[in-house]
Amino acid sequence: MRFLLIEDNPKLSQAIAERLSLDGHAVDRAGTIRAASDCVAVTEYDLILLDIMLPDGDGRSFLRAHRNSARDTPVIVLTARSEVSDRVGSLDLGADDYITKPFDFAELEARCRAVLRRRGGAARNERAFGGAVLDSLRAELRFGGRCVPLRNRELRMFEVFFAAPNRVLSKAHLMERLFSFSDDVSENAIEVYVARLRKRLAGAPVRIETVRGLGYRLVAE
Repeated sequence: MRFLLIEDNPKLSQAIAERLSLDGHAVDRAGTIRAASDCVAVTEYDLILLDIMLPDGDGRSFLRAHRNSARDTPVIVLTARSEVSDRVGSLDLGADDYITKPFDFAELEARCRAVLRRRGGAARNERAFGGAVLDSLRAELRFGGRCVPLRNRELRMFEVFFAAPNRVLSKAHLMERLFSFSDDVSENAIEVYVARLRKRLAGAPVRIETVRGLGYRLVAE
């Protein structure tokens, strides 16, 4: 998953980004509304984490403009304000959730998972296709009585495939979903990860096939 973190406190921003990166997420960081607007203009995000008090304005103005543009990216507001009116105001503007500073990283991760589940129309952390089940919370793939543990980046790439089974996904699309602007990687990295995923799928009722010149797709055997 690719996240946009809008937070002007450098230490907090780095800490959040590092924690989410450990889970295999790609995180772009912006410290102002202007920088955040530039990011969403060129990239599609799975989730936005939005601070309210920013150097060039109120984060809620970004949220309002984001929703007025018809973008449906989930937004979790990060706020130091504990007043009910502030939280209600953010939700009414289109925020999907909020978390009050200071917060525990485990709670932030859980809220991210919950919002992403709702976006995908799921009540659980699992996606099933063709007799295989991907469990994002446990970071494992299950099929035929087997349970295959996954590394973080493998899990995130499987999430992209399981979210769009039978759909051809280009290398460029996979790059965008898995890596941030700061990651110095080439499309060859996608080939490496696809090879790893295929090893995890040995004996599974689904496979990742290459569509020459276009990309890859997850199909049932």
